[in-house]
Amino acid sequence: MAAPSGKRTGGGGGAGLWVGLLLAAAALRPAEAVSEPTTVAFDVRPGGVVHSFSQSVGPGDRYTCVFTYASQGGTNEQWQMSLGTSEDGQHFTCTIWRPQGKSYLYFTQFEAEVRGAEIEYGMAYSKAASERESEVPLKSEEFKVTKTTVAHRPGAFKNELSKLVMVAKASRSEL
Repeated sequence: MAAPSGKRTGGGGGAGLWVGLLLAAAALRPAEAVSEPTTVAFDVRPGGVVHSFSQSVGPGDRYTCVFTYASQGGTNEQWQMSLGTSEDGQHFTCTIWRPQGKSYLYFTQFEAEVRGAEIEYGMAYSKAASERESEVPLKSEEFKVTKTTVAHRPGAFKNELSKLVMVAKASRSEL
């Protein structure tokens, strides 16, 4: 399935449509078409200090997802990072989120980076979906998507973060 040619950075209906199409395509494919996702729990710690968490996946740990952040208030929160690859190893997904849906921490900065791939779709949310509530995307002016990162925009980010999603394609290697 082809991915959209432009990067989606905003909350409009198109982003939700694209995610829905990805999920529908994954459901219609044979079970072996996408690797079993690797999900790892980690603590997001307040205190205003910059922290990073990373995980690698794929043959020879070809792809890496790195979450770097600083936050204030409250106590540690349990978050998760899920990574998966397509059967052919050319696509990689990384989702970072708080399973309870809403983080009560005040984020001063965040950046999610993919290594070994280029982002085709990236989105950030102030609230992740939970049993009773829907996701709430950040406004497009609050974050930016580059070839390898989804990050806050200084001065525009409203300090709420609960989920990040990135779909990336293998970087072309030079011959």
